[in-house]
Amino acid sequence: MTQISTATMALQGMKVIEMGQLIAGPFASKMLGEFGADVIKIEPPGVGDPLRKWRKIKDGTSLWWHVQSRNKRSLTLNLKEREAQDIVRQLIAEADVLVENFRPGTLEGWGLGYDDLKQINPRLIMLRISGYGQTGPYRDLPGFGVIGEAMGGLRHLSGYPGQAPVRVGISIGDSLSSLYGVIGVLLALQERQRSGLGQEIDVALYESVFAMMESLVPEYDAFGHIREPAGSALPGITPSNSYPCNDGTYVLIAGNGDSIYKRLMSLIGRDDLGNDPRLEQNDGRSEHAEMIDAAIAEWTALRSRDEVIDALKAARVPAGYPYTAADIVKDPHYLARQMIETVQTSAGPLKVPGVLPKLSRTPGRLGNGGPQLGEHSYNILAGLGLNDEQVNGLRERGII
Repeated sequence: MTQISTATMALQGMKVIEMGQLIAGPFASKMLGEFGADVIKIEPPGVGDPLRKWRKIKDGTSLWWHVQSRNKRSLTLNLKEREAQDIVRQLIAEADVLVENFRPGTLEGWGLGYDDLKQINPRLIMLRISGYGQTGPYRDLPGFGVIGEAMGGLRHLSGYPGQAPVRVGISIGDSLSSLYGVIGVLLALQERQRSGLGQEIDVALYESVFAMMESLVPEYDAFGHIREPAGSALPGITPSNSYPCNDGTYVLIAGNGDSIYKRLMSLIGRDDLGNDPRLEQNDGRSEHAEMIDAAIAEWTALRSRDEVIDALKAARVPAGYPYTAADIVKDPHYLARQMIETVQTSAGPLKVPGVLPKLSRTPGRLGNGGPQLGEHSYNILAGLGLNDEQVNGLRERGII
């Protein structure tokens, strides 16, 4: 991706303080930083964000770190110490946004809750992401993404009937919460233009997952229906499933549009099903999903994955197959849309995902990989007016 001057960035001039760790809070500030915000990430001295040691490690640092923390500056502070809390207050005085994902009440215990900080900076927007939200009977319980996915309804729908629920192979609950958090920040920034005031944004992991559950609750309310896991199928939307090929692979076919369904049935030689009046629309097809899926599987099982995909593309039927990382990094469409880019990191050049969303006039920036622990502490503190002697004193006392 072409490196973009911050003068052309959508969030140019915005100052963001990140007081969080691992995924939900840092993912949100990552997105803000990709569009020009100056993100100062506060980490505990000596150890830093635990994400630095998660997943695969190269040269002592997580490769995930270089995605999650790009475009950020690292400042180490021991937030349990009063002097560190005072530095946070100085930073907040000039900040637009504070992002935090501590357990509710933690910042209040340090005198850094929203009611305290808005006295310093009434324009401050504070994004708070937690397992259960800032209120309610569960607010004090620890909550990670996996728990949010369970309580939000996603885990019950994942997997096959009669088997243990499975998880999506990524931290989807955290990431969904981050996206809602960024939406909240942008809404609050828009409103601040009218009122001149900031506000507090309360995002709960379980609620972010629950918001994705489509018609789960109204179906229960109207019919007492409890949706159950259905493996690779999409209940009530037919045909939409995975189907075996003769080379041991699977294809995913979404033939659930009425005209698409007819084209699919014609392609597989089943015009009898394509012209059956019972199956003209989705509700009728869903009543006979097993019959339709069996017909499609019978056709795909005689062909290789590539043969199936080519035939479906020619018939204008949406189809694909499960991509691995190896498929992604060489796919011409990914490359044409700059979704695989290379950044410079402390571990050398590294391929990483590109920036989303794609803005035509003020696009995001790729920047460099995640910062080393405390890499920018001196410059940040000097910007607050601290001299060398003061900074060294803070370091000697374990404040930074």
